[in-house]
Amino acid sequence: MSRFKEEEIAVLSREMETMSAERIIGWAVENFQDRLAIASSFQVEDMVILDIASRYGKVRVFTIDTGRLPQETYDLIDVVRERYGIKVEVFFPKPEDVEKMVREHGVNLFYNSVKLRQMCCWNRKVKPLKRALEGIDAWMTGLRREQWETRSSVRKIEVDTIHGNIVKINPLADWTWEQVWKYVKEKDVPYNALYNKGYMSIGCLPCTRPVRPGEHPRAGRWWWEQGNKECGIHVGGE
Repeated sequence: MSRFKEEEIAVLSREMETMSAERIIGWAVENFQDRLAIASSFQVEDMVILDIASRYGKVRVFTIDTGRLPQETYDLIDVVRERYGIKVEVFFPKPEDVEKMVREHGVNLFYNSVKLRQMCCWNRKVKPLKRALEGIDAWMTGLRREQWETRSSVRKIEVDTIHGNIVKINPLADWTWEQVWKYVKEKDVPYNALYNKGYMSIGCLPCTRPVRPGEHPRAGRWWWEQGNKECGIHVGGE
């Protein structure tokens, strides 16, 4: 549980709405220190946050390895370790959870129904995230409001009621896609090579495809489904 009370976070939320991402990240590192962790799936937004945070000293970075990630994501993790000198904390799903799920529903169960896709996300992503967040007071994400309707009201700092009322910090909440890439190009930040192949949102390999011209950036996630493009990490319990 954070040392900040919920009403204090509400005040900070209003104050930080006009703050730059750099100031917010600096504030978070200073106030939470090693009780803060950056959640990274190594998408381009996460790389911006990591690059900014690295200026404030050593930061904790964790990722969820679902076992179905693209090789390009693993390659980028190695680049991050080398460039930023960060020992990325990797959390895996529990083997018994995956074994039971695959035994009962098959390896590619997610194509068969929304319910089974959500089950796969739950076992491979949501449950490992809960372990990753144990013992910390705050976590930082690359959520942006324009990513999807379910994220349109995300605050730059908020109480995470899903994960034990710890503090959740989203420094890029008001950034646009163009702002993200402007920063990456200007600062020469490394990024996932799949972006050069038409991808705009990158998750597990079998659940992600390039985006066609004119499509929404998250259209390539679970493209066979309609509606909610979330896995459960941030909304509903992503």
